[in-house]
Amino acid sequence: MASQLLLIEQSFNSRYSVDVREALDEFSDSFTITDPSISGHPIVFASRGFLKMSGYSKDEVIGQNGRAFQGPRTNRRSVMEIREAIREERPIQINLLNYRKDGTPFWMLFHMSPIFCKKDGRVTHFVGVQVPISRKPRRSVNGIERNSVDLCEDGSRLRGDILFGSCRREVCSDTLVELGRVLAIESVLDSDSRGLDIEESCEASDVDKQRAATAFNKILSVLTLHSELTGRLVCEERCSLPEQSLLSSSLNISLGRIKQSFVLTDPHLADMPIVYASDAFLRLTGYARHEVLGFNCRFLSGVDTDSVTLNRIKESIRNEQACTVRILNYRKDKSSFWNFLHISPVRNASGKIAYFVGVQMEEGCKNQDGHGLSPEMRQLSAVGAVKVAVRSLSMGADPSKS
Repeated sequence: MASQLLLIEQSFNSRYSVDVREALDEFSDSFTITDPSISGHPIVFASRGFLKMSGYSKDEVIGQNGRAFQGPRTNRRSVMEIREAIREERPIQINLLNYRKDGTPFWMLFHMSPIFCKKDGRVTHFVGVQVPISRKPRRSVNGIERNSVDLCEDGSRLRGDILFGSCRREVCSDTLVELGRVLAIESVLDSDSRGLDIEESCEASDVDKQRAATAFNKILSVLTLHSELTGRLVCEERCSLPEQSLLSSSLNISLGRIKQSFVLTDPHLADMPIVYASDAFLRLTGYARHEVLGFNCRFLSGVDTDSVTLNRIKESIRNEQACTVRILNYRKDKSSFWNFLHISPVRNASGKIAYFVGVQMEEGCKNQDGHGLSPEMRQLSAVGAVKVAVRSLSMGADPSKS
C-alpha cells in the first residue's frame, strides 16, 4: 500500500508544481482526478467538495477506483458508456446514480475529460466533475423497482455484485465478452420488467451541464499553469502525435492489473523505447514513470553488465525470438541486482509484432509472491497476460493500426 501511495504522489509531483493541490483545494466544486497509468486507475486527487458530497475522508478515497461509489441501482449502460469514453480517450457528460458512504444514493451529472501531455500526446489523467442533480418522481407499479434488485437482505454495498457485477468491476475493463454479458442481462431485465416499476433517470439541466463544464475549465487552467512551472505541459486536447499510436488508456489499465515487474518496448520506434512500465518495475528499479517512458532499457546496464549477455538479448530481438538471461542491472540509486530477465515478442490480433515484453525478477528476492509457481512459470504467466491484453485491445482497433 505504501508503494501505491508513493506512485500516487509521483503522479502529481512529477507533473505539476508543489502548490497544485493547494490551488485545487480552493475550488468548492466536487471533482476527482485519476491516473490510468497506475494499476487500478486510482483516484490521485479528490476535492473538498467531493469529500463533503460523498461523506468519505481523503484517506478513504485516494487510491480507490471510481467503482467504489457505484451500487446496485447504478445504471449498467451508463457505466459501459463511461468505459467506452475512457477507451476512446474522449470527454463524456452522463447522468449517474452514485452512493455516499452511508449508503444513500444520489443523482449527479458526471463530466469526465482526459488531460493530455502536450509533448507526446499521452493521457496523463482523467478529471471527473460531479454536479448533484435533483431527483425526478419515478413510476412504480406493485412497489417493485426495476433497478433495485437486492441480492443481500442486509442492504450492504455489495448486494448487486452477482447480477450487476459490471458496475462494481473496474470501470475501464473493456472486453467484448463482458459487454455481451451486460447487454444480455439488460435484455432479460427489459423483458422481465414490462408492466413493473421503471425508475426514471434524473436529467441534468442545461445549467447543471454548464456548471460542470465551467468547473472543468477552472481545473484545467490550474493544471496547465502548474505544469508550465515544471516544464511538463498538459492540455485539454492531444497536441502532439507520435510516429506510432500510443498505448491507449484502456490498454494501460489492462496491463496495470498484471502485478509482475515488466516493461513493454516498441520496436517500430527509434531506439526501441519503453512505452509501458509496470508499478512493480518502478518499485524494483527506483525510477519514476516519467524517467522511464520513452527511453531504451540500456539505462539499467552499468559498468559490470556483461556485454555478451547484452548481445544475446539484441540477437533474440533481431530474430524476433524469446530469450531468458541472467543479467546484472542497476537501480536509480546505483545499487546493483541480478535480474532473471525473460524477453518475448508480443503480436497483435493480425499476427504482427507490436511490442517486446521484458519481465524482470530479482534473483533471491524474498518478497515476490509466487503462489507456489517457479520463477519461469511466473514470468510466462506475465507474458501470457500481456499478450492477451494486447490482442484483445487490437481486435477492436482500427485495422490500419493493426
